[in-house]
Amino acid sequence: MLFKQQALLRQKLLVLGSLAIGSLLYLVARVGSLDRLQPLCPIDGRFGPHSQDEIPLQALQFKRGLLHEFRKGNATKEQIRLHNLVQQLPKAIIIGVRKGGTRALLEMLNLHPAVVKASQEIHFFDNDENYAKGIEWYRKKMPFSYPHQITIEKSPAYFITEEVPERIYKMNSSIKLLIIVREPTTRAISDYTQVLEGKERKNKTYYKFEKLAIDPNTCEVNTKYKAVRTSIYTKHLERWLKYFPIEQFHIVDGDRLITEPLPELQLVEKFLNLPPRISQYNLYFNATRGFYCLRFNIVFNKCLAGSKGRIHPEVDISVITKLRKFFHPFNQKFYQITGRTFNWP
Repeated sequence: MLFKQQALLRQKLLVLGSLAIGSLLYLVARVGSLDRLQPLCPIDGRFGPHSQDEIPLQALQFKRGLLHEFRKGNATKEQIRLHNLVQQLPKAIIIGVRKGGTRALLEMLNLHPAVVKASQEIHFFDNDENYAKGIEWYRKKMPFSYPHQITIEKSPAYFITEEVPERIYKMNSSIKLLIIVREPTTRAISDYTQVLEGKERKNKTYYKFEKLAIDPNTCEVNTKYKAVRTSIYTKHLERWLKYFPIEQFHIVDGDRLITEPLPELQLVEKFLNLPPRISQYNLYFNATRGFYCLRFNIVFNKCLAGSKGRIHPEVDISVITKLRKFFHPFNQKFYQITGRTFNWP
């Protein structure tokens, strides 16, 4: 009796095992065929119809990982050709200003599936040695992208360098130009703070901000100090307007980008003629850092480098007052030219 029960049990186990193996083989075959099936709801259908003039966003969000591999140099020429990838000249450039939030703006715009960023500052137009290497050298510094994506680079030195407007104009007279600004005195102090930190890392001494910003002989604002000159936004913008109409510029509020980034990013999307894709989901406030961080998808988040948001040194209030009074007429002219007003003191 016991022998019969054991034999029956073995038979049942064999049947169950065969069923399990058969199910597993079916699943393997099924998974292998998925990539050959048409999805029930194509991605481009979710975004609605689009004309040839619009940027087709189908599957771009899902190709970020592939682009990342190509940027790291892990792709062959054949893979690049098969995926129809190109290195395009930028259709938009963040030209400045230094310590205005150029890196934050670039990283946030990269949330958009139709935007691809150059990871490093190229310094092509402001560096004579690089510029002499030619436009093809510059193109090869750009990331791989799909033909309908927009490549964007940023080099804040472009805004204040005299030769740059003409050089960019010769490359593309219709390019879109982004300028991100902060309250001029705050920006100047932030500029100083970055230089000071670099000196301290090398165990070097450095002048106090007050001594650099104020001419000791006249007790007036020292316009020879680069941090002060950079904050005279209207002087630099007037040089750019000799080559480009104001309609090709978009001014970003760098102070607002810190506290309330989404409305600023939506304005940039509109300026670049991009369909609105960046949402509050993509931005979350990191209380530890005191800044907004970026959420690309459910698994990939990114915060800006720890060097962002340095604590500024205490500056004599009389010097701050003098600087704000000095910048005031330049700010008023900047508002008038750009059509954008800021609540700067």
